[in-house]
Amino acid sequence: MTTPRPTTDLSADEARRIALRAQGFLGAPDRKGGVRGVLRHLGAVQLDTISVLARSHELIPYARLGSVGRRTVEDAYWTETHAFEYWSHAACILPVEEWPHFAFRRRAYRGRPHWNHELPDGAYDQVIKQLRAEGPLTATELGGAKRTSEWWDWSGAKVAVERALMYGEVVCVERRGWKRVYDLAERAIPDALLHDELDDTECLRRLVRLAGQSLGVGTRADIADYHRLKGEQVDAVIADSGLVPVTVEGWGKPAWADPAAVETPPRGRHRTTLLSPFDSLIWERARTERIFGFTHRLEAYVPKPKRVYGYFAMPVLAGGRLVGRVDPAREGSTLVAKQVTLDSAKVVPAVAEALVEAASWVNCTSVRVERVDAPELHEPLTKEVTRALVAALR
Repeated sequence: MTTPRPTTDLSADEARRIALRAQGFLGAPDRKGGVRGVLRHLGAVQLDTISVLARSHELIPYARLGSVGRRTVEDAYWTETHAFEYWSHAACILPVEEWPHFAFRRRAYRGRPHWNHELPDGAYDQVIKQLRAEGPLTATELGGAKRTSEWWDWSGAKVAVERALMYGEVVCVERRGWKRVYDLAERAIPDALLHDELDDTECLRRLVRLAGQSLGVGTRADIADYHRLKGEQVDAVIADSGLVPVTVEGWGKPAWADPAAVETPPRGRHRTTLLSPFDSLIWERARTERIFGFTHRLEAYVPKPKRVYGYFAMPVLAGGRLVGRVDPAREGSTLVAKQVTLDSAKVVPAVAEALVEAASWVNCTSVRVERVDAPELHEPLTKEVTRALVAALR
């Protein structure tokens, strides 16, 4: 693909601020829209099984909106058919308006020749019949989720309903105790959206445009990663996506931007906050390093002796930059900072503020700092946490 000559030059700082605004941290035009506004602004909110402070899909709106109630978050996603779950960047909550634009992926799954799980004869039809008569239902209610405790050993009903989910005949309409709740798409998706009429090119063009808007500015790899597209899929549609080519200082690669993002300089400040390791601001490691000079890696699946920052290290966003990490835990009503990594002594007050606010959100009344990578900062951080806790109680 021949990239058109860039029409705009951006400094590294401008690109960073554009990315923050695009991700809902600066300006936050959808703040009044609450959780649903955040979802539509981001285009996708990743789900994950890990829960330390809270689950990732709860942490995403918390980082942007503050201490929104956790029940409020769940209701905003799942009531009144505002969202559905499907495979995007990973398993994600998606705005229901985007259902037609994932037709290309549903078609790809229907044409897939090989699967990890064998589909027992008759299981698919039985699941559809049962959902039509009794749904919505969990996999357990459909006849069992797994035959054993092994993740790969699904029951026939679980294999069938997950296949139907990928095909688009079934939709996950909510999570109940972290279990997917399935229903027929014909009931769960509004009639005006329930179709696969858009061809692959139209779907890809829309998703590339959405990725560009959600990123603000990004390279080909950044844009492809947002909804897990292939590079060649991006190449095929990006010229017609509405995104504009730009040059970003220090990036060394062609980039594309949302034209609205480069027309108006980002303004405003954001709250100091802990970020989920699955936050879309930091999904792509190379992009995070390029924009923030910050190496981000989830170590939950790394053997404990090899972890550097901790099991669920949460980056701290302060002053438009990623300034440290906190690996949290909870012990009763105490939020425990098991390990804290700080860029410098200057960020101690910001990290303390983020810890105390997060503790309040999850109904913890105290904070304990166990370990700081720079031992000389342990006492200053503990003092700042105590000061912030006292201030919060006034």
